[in-house]
Amino acid sequence: MSHSPAPGERSPQRRRFPRRRAALLAAAAVLVLGAAAPPTPEARGIGDRLFPHLGNPGYDIAAYDISLVYHANNQPLDAVTRFVARSTAQLDAFNMDFTHGAIASVEVNGAPAQFTPAGEDVVVTPTDPVSSGSSFTVTVHHTSDPRGEGEGGWVPTSDGLVMANQADAAHRVFPGNDHPSDKALFTFRVTAPKELTVVANGLPAGQTTEGANTTWTYRTLHPMATELAQVAIGRSTVPQRGGPRGLKLRDVVPAADQKALESWTARTPDQIAWMEKRVGNYPFETYGVLIADASTGFELETQTLSLFERDVFTKAGFPEWYVESIMVHELAHQWFGDSVSPRVWSDLWLNEGHATWYESLYAEERKGRKLVDRMRVAYQLSDQMRADGGPPAAIKAPVPGKKISIFRPVCYDGSALVLYALRQRIGTAAFDRLEREWVRRYHDSTATTADFVALASEVSGQDQARFLQPWLYGRTTPPMPGHPDWKTTPPKPA
Repeated sequence: MSHSPAPGERSPQRRRFPRRRAALLAAAAVLVLGAAAPPTPEARGIGDRLFPHLGNPGYDIAAYDISLVYHANNQPLDAVTRFVARSTAQLDAFNMDFTHGAIASVEVNGAPAQFTPAGEDVVVTPTDPVSSGSSFTVTVHHTSDPRGEGEGGWVPTSDGLVMANQADAAHRVFPGNDHPSDKALFTFRVTAPKELTVVANGLPAGQTTEGANTTWTYRTLHPMATELAQVAIGRSTVPQRGGPRGLKLRDVVPAADQKALESWTARTPDQIAWMEKRVGNYPFETYGVLIADASTGFELETQTLSLFERDVFTKAGFPEWYVESIMVHELAHQWFGDSVSPRVWSDLWLNEGHATWYESLYAEERKGRKLVDRMRVAYQLSDQMRADGGPPAAIKAPVPGKKISIFRPVCYDGSALVLYALRQRIGTAAFDRLEREWVRRYHDSTATTADFVALASEVSGQDQARFLQPWLYGRTTPPMPGHPDWKTTPPKPA
């Protein structure tokens, strides 16, 4: 994710039994059989420090198959979400992350299951418990509601919808395990009026038209975190071009703006080639730029299809070097954040710090914006960034009601500064080897800050833990290697 500055600036679910009948049955069980009343359904999570209720214990999802029927961008979509998972414990009941939709039914392995909402979770009780270590299938018939205020999920555009699910919002679109540690393959089947175009993550896998509607199917070839899911519906055109090594590229742009935007989207092949020289081959089956006529306040690295606001390319006031750098920022995320995803949200600095790093390198090499100048300014402001947002690897929790507030400046320049300090310490050659090995070793997987520190030590041949500890977790900024004259500005009192 990258933030967009102003120009010139940087439903309730149905119960299986009526409430009264269920209460009477429970009371009878206690009086007649002596059994305890069933526990009250509650939201559960996997223990993420920043989002305690996100994710669900007891299972890992291998694949999603999500069918959506679109009517209008102010009406709920009809949906069926199926996922195949493997249990890691016996499941007499389990939770799914889901909100902003009404569930009609849930099936587990083809049999009807009971379901009860609990916060932004749904507690599912299958007819037969799922044994530990077994594969099972869940089918949920539901709606997916784009209406109402909130952070993330569906974003209405002038002519349809797009998704922006970071950091805690995919479950506003579909039920599942909404945490980046549980990556899965995805299939999307989206039905919309035939005059509209639908594009989703991955590659097209079929298109059929019946009457007034067309159904579009897309499949990913690599596992994906839920926060990176993307479905775009609108009056769009999809120009295609070739990329490095025969990579298939496709963009999604408003049909009326295709010619005006071509000068920007045509730069993607060269940007990919630039990234590949530094970190290795592009990690996925395709790539493209999704330009939406919407106001989000940020750009977003949805997997294989990065989301951009139309105004970034069409509104006066954004310098050319800046726009290209932001394009590279989201592109770099395909390696750092998408292919290698954070194990927990506290590892966010690995995503944004690296994307900011390559954005800055590109601006230096192609546009003459010196990296050292940007890092000097970042260093000067670093103590203030840490005071406001926490240290890079232990950022502060989101402001209540503002989940994306975790994306503070310390995640961007403050985290790129850690990478600059490490390169100053181990040298450019070792740092470049580290970057390549990081995306090679952990591709299609998740990794932690501890994994990065260990790999930095391995590649450099020296233990880097003591050096990186204060850079990653300290309240104040350590001295910068090679720049003893650099000073920080004391933070302002809170």
